[in-house]
Amino acid sequence: MTESNNNALNRREFIHGTLAGAAFAALPVAAFTADNPDLQSVLSQIPKMHDENVKRLQNWVALPSIAAENRNYPQGPDYMAQLARDAGFANVEIVPTSGKPGVFGTLDAGAATTVGIYFMYDVKQFDPSEWSSPPLEGRILEKEGLGSACIGRGAVNQKGPETAFLGALHAFKTAGKKLPVNLVLVCEGEEEIGSTHFPEVVLQPKVTAALKKCMGVFIPEAGQDADGGIQISLGAKGVVELELVSSGERWGRGPKHDVHSSLEAQVDSPTWHLVQALSTLIQSDGHTPAVAGFFDKVKPLAPAQIKMIEDAAAHRSESIVKKQLGVEHWVHDTNWLDSLLLLESKPTINIEGLVAGYTGPGGKTVLPHRAVAKIDMRLVPDMTAAGTLALLKEHLAKHGFGDIEVNMTGGYDPTQTSPDSKLIQAQIATYRNLGLDPVLWPRSAGSWPGYIFTSEPLNLPAGHFGMGHGTGAHAPNEYYLIDSTNRKVAGIDGAVRSFVEYLYALA
Repeated sequence: MTESNNNALNRREFIHGTLAGAAFAALPVAAFTADNPDLQSVLSQIPKMHDENVKRLQNWVALPSIAAENRNYPQGPDYMAQLARDAGFANVEIVPTSGKPGVFGTLDAGAATTVGIYFMYDVKQFDPSEWSSPPLEGRILEKEGLGSACIGRGAVNQKGPETAFLGALHAFKTAGKKLPVNLVLVCEGEEEIGSTHFPEVVLQPKVTAALKKCMGVFIPEAGQDADGGIQISLGAKGVVELELVSSGERWGRGPKHDVHSSLEAQVDSPTWHLVQALSTLIQSDGHTPAVAGFFDKVKPLAPAQIKMIEDAAAHRSESIVKKQLGVEHWVHDTNWLDSLLLLESKPTINIEGLVAGYTGPGGKTVLPHRAVAKIDMRLVPDMTAAGTLALLKEHLAKHGFGDIEVNMTGGYDPTQTSPDSKLIQAQIATYRNLGLDPVLWPRSAGSWPGYIFTSEPLNLPAGHFGMGHGTGAHAPNEYYLIDSTNRKVAGIDGAVRSFVEYLYALA
């Protein structure tokens, strides 16, 4: 990779106490590393390993494991297992499930504290025609106002942050230093289809026994906004992913195979039947769920959570977020604060996609016999995936759509972790030591299977951690920042460093 003189200078400065792409003016590195020569030795390896870490990310992007397409299995888990071994994990094994396998490994540093790490090796589907550069090449391109970034499917969700964490482990190995904590790695290959079989990995007796020794579990992330701000999520919404299928066969009306569209005059349409069913799921505002009982178990935001959101609204740039999302208005034309309150407190019913009949170039005059809607429902405490799915089925039957198939493809409950847990307190301390002022956030509006760690039988705190920036998850031109031109935002070196610092804080 070609490196600018400016970035080369920044990386040299890193060794002497200033990190390229991060703000350290508030607290010189020497102030918290001078009394820890092991830490300083590990940190000194990071800029030397920059190109190696970037190449590791690019190689991983080139191997997409996509559960929905059954793509790159068993290559994906095999590759993940080797990445873990190379980083120092021992007893690494591929864990079979009823679906795609998981990966499990441990790293015993002889430390007093053990920490769990959650990885996913799968990525979302992609359409190369929608990308400005090939989605599997991981090209390093300039992003205006940010610096150079790796463009590729999985770059930020989750291979970039996970590569940075692996880079931290390689820095320990290269420096010849033991980690300050022991690690337990649990990894899945179905996160992007709702973690359908991940419980089979975690509930394996040896995996459960190893996790029970942990003080908590975290997932690596690129947590910084484009302006350098960072938030600590204290949980995540749950999710139910499903398909609603309307068919002439099951309905008993309409055709049992595609017929000429002229027959619409005398034959019922399963596609319109599905559209009518979908319209009952939301109120007349086109947004609010209308399923009976949907909000019954919603736990209102606590005053402390509302205060978190108010603080975040004051610190985060509404204009930057709108630009990143490509939107001009919030729902109902609410203001910035109210939109964030909705984001954190409201469960949703979303249409991911609609498929029926012919969708290619030109027209094809058919009356389709089958129509499918892909739906996701986001859940907040104290909703459950099973309970919400049951409500949806009851609603459809009550409104005359009991014939529509409801096929849940994945999902899980929401999760919540106390800000007083050692896992979260270590995050706060690490970010502050690195010159950042983290904002506590009630929960991520997205979902990850943290519930498997926070519920029985483990009952562990769980959360996200990591500096660095990227966006475009599930979308074209997904990217992860490599070399930052904004000193408030960490590039990959800064992200690696944040994980090294966090492991020491957890110890």
